[in-house]
Amino acid sequence: MPGSAKAMAACTVGGLVVTTAYTVALGSSGWLWFAWVVLALVTVGVVAARPS
Repeated sequence: MPGSAKAMAACTVGGLVVTTAYTVALGSSGWLWFAWVVLALVTVGVVAARPS
């Protein structure tokens, strides 16, 4: 996995942690979860598009 894909994966996992912590502390935010899902889909796309 190239460096950019690793960075995207790390940001996605970090975003999930932040989103979950926000939900536990302050309640659910639909926009925050939507943004995380978009980030996760972009990360999957970057990983899938990398050359083998």
